Amino acid sequence: MVKLRKLMFVLPNLFTVTSIFCGFYAITLCAGEASPAQLYQAALAIFFAIFFDGFDGRVARLTKTQTQFGVELDSLADVVSFGVAPAMLVFKWALQDLGFVGVFVAFAFAACGALRLARFNVLAQRNNSGPSRFFIGLPIPLAAGMIVSMVIAHHGAKGGPVGASAQLPIAIAVVLLAVLMVSTVRYRTFKDLQLSTKSATAFMVVVAGGVVVATQLHPAFVLLAYFSVYLAFGLVESVFLLRRHLLARKAAPAPSESEEEEDEEPSDVDEQEYL
Repeated sequence: MVKLRKLMFVLPNLFTVTSIFCGFYAITLCAGEASPAQLYQAALAIFFAIFFDGFDGRVARLTKTQTQFGVELDSLADVVSFGVAPAMLVFKWALQDLGFVGVFVAFAFAACGALRLARFNVLAQRNNSGPSRFFIGLPIPLAAGMIVSMVIAHHGAKGGPVGASAQLPIAIAVVLLAVLMVSTVRYRTFKDLQLSTKSATAFMVVVAGGVVVATQLHPAFVLLAYFSVYLAFGLVESVFLLRRHLLARKAAPAPSESEEEEDEEPSDVDEQEYL
């Protein structure tokens, strides 16, 4: 029984290590003169890394085997699989013809992903109230998923190398993803989602939207549509939350002099709560 319990602690780490393997395999596919088919396979490998990364934490919570070692290993895995691997993929896929600009844009994605993970770990240690309803900044697996979905959509619809006219828009999209990762834009975790009529209806709407995209456009565009909607939803929701916060502060009575002295420095928590 004791040995079985020890093996249970290994299980979530196996999911994490498998995610690292997928990211490493994607990097090897991108090395050298990678063909469009190899880049497509690399995108699929990163997508599978997202799948395994999504299950390691759930398995740890289900088996009650959460450890600090697992948390640190997961962050290191994310840097490889969702930072370096997608940066290498997008560089080989669309940015290498831009020269140093392409190198810098790909590096910025990887660097901002590492910064976002470091900030996430710090905030997670400060927050002892349980899982939060929001991520602060775009999660790095979803930023990587956006790049993967672009590669898959292009390969499914057109195939072949990326045209010169698309290289600059792709570079701008990668920069936007990098900025969103280190921003304070809030994205829902959906950890508080419970089975109900409302959630079931929302799920059916999402599925129906995917079916419409697949039938009217191309099946390869479904992932791109889902990731784009999530990215846009976080931006729109953050704008409304910021507007509501500003209106609430405007409507609040002016603080007294003693309160002003106590509140000279704004709380970081307040900033992260509404931006």
